[in-house]
Amino acid sequence: MHDFKYKHSELYAEDVPVRRIAEEVGTPLYIYSHKTLSRHYEAFENAFDGFPHIICFALKANSNPAILRALAKKGCGADVVSGGELYLALKAGIPAGKIVYAGVGKTAEEIRYSLKSRILMFNIESSDELAHINRIAGDMGVRAPVALRVNPDINAVTHPYISTGLRKHKFGIPMEEAVESYRLAAGLPNIEIRGIHCHIGSQITEISPFVEAVKRILALANELRSQGIGIKYLDIGGGLGISYDNNVTPHPRELAAGIIPLISGNDFTLIVEPGRSIAGNAGILVTKVLYLKKSGEKNFVIVDAGMNDLIRPSLYEAYHHILPVKKNRRAEIQADVVGPICESGDFFARERRLNRPVHGDLLAVMSAGGYGFSMSSNYNSRLRPAEVLARGDEFYVIRKREQYRDLTKGTQIPDFLK
Repeated sequence: MHDFKYKHSELYAEDVPVRRIAEEVGTPLYIYSHKTLSRHYEAFENAFDGFPHIICFALKANSNPAILRALAKKGCGADVVSGGELYLALKAGIPAGKIVYAGVGKTAEEIRYSLKSRILMFNIESSDELAHINRIAGDMGVRAPVALRVNPDINAVTHPYISTGLRKHKFGIPMEEAVESYRLAAGLPNIEIRGIHCHIGSQITEISPFVEAVKRILALANELRSQGIGIKYLDIGGGLGISYDNNVTPHPRELAAGIIPLISGNDFTLIVEPGRSIAGNAGILVTKVLYLKKSGEKNFVIVDAGMNDLIRPSLYEAYHHILPVKKNRRAEIQADVVGPICESGDFFARERRLNRPVHGDLLAVMSAGGYGFSMSSNYNSRLRPAEVLARGDEFYVIRKREQYRDLTKGTQIPDFLK
């Protein structure tokens, strides 16, 4: 559910005409709805109300400081995977005690930064990483709080690039090695065991994989407790999917209904790490039609946004609904909606039915609030788009459009070339 609706054939972001924003800010352009973002966060909070929990927003989905600040003001925590994401979370006012740090490749600098910041815990991916963090914590004279990321070998039934819970993936410690890994962690002088972490993938549209994963890590938690290794936090990761194509997807309360009965009676604090399910349908990418091209029987709608702005269709062949900002009654055509990048993979839709657009029309690529701008780049030396936050009948530029001079920021010409 989102707050991008038509009023008198005109698409609005809450109570602001999308066309007005585009005219003032330009295109390509990301627009987010504050109301949608807030409602999606509150859906998770309300779903787990009554059981000790922390909702940790996954910054990888959208790390704009204004988005993070809006969530921080509601009490949200953070799931981070880099020193940069940790910096942004702290800068936005998210308490360090609500931040978990995941990822298979934490550097020594990032580990020290996290320990100095006193984050809630690291999610450990390997025994080598565990030993490395133990050494760094010892050098700093502190104990590092950790959970071990356990790989439960669950098929999340999603795109293979965003499935992370099978034995063949690079993530986590195999379930059959988990007890021994926890024994190793318990014997390290500079490690404090706090929890168990599990994340099986992204854009999962069924509850059953989550339930099965929780059953397996709950059995592990009970085995560890029987051996005197206490577990305070049960981190079930994120990955709850959203609707991109009017498909039915689970609500957070369905996730809670499947999980809470399994863990009730335990004194765990539950950690949930939603990203896409909070931000995804809270944002759109607005792009302008540049040209129409016909090649034999093939139609192309060429727009001013490209795969550098939104890479999901190119990377995952992901579907995004595309709507006209202003409805029209022109004849329907079947066309590929493509960008200006010099790659055949630069497309937003293939063989899509839409009312024939004309030069200057605005199109809205829906469900672009998660893994949109956060995965954007300057490929082809293109400027990254502006970002806007709509709230009621007002809007705010929360990231200015890049300018050409930004392309040389941080670069230097050696003296011998001057």
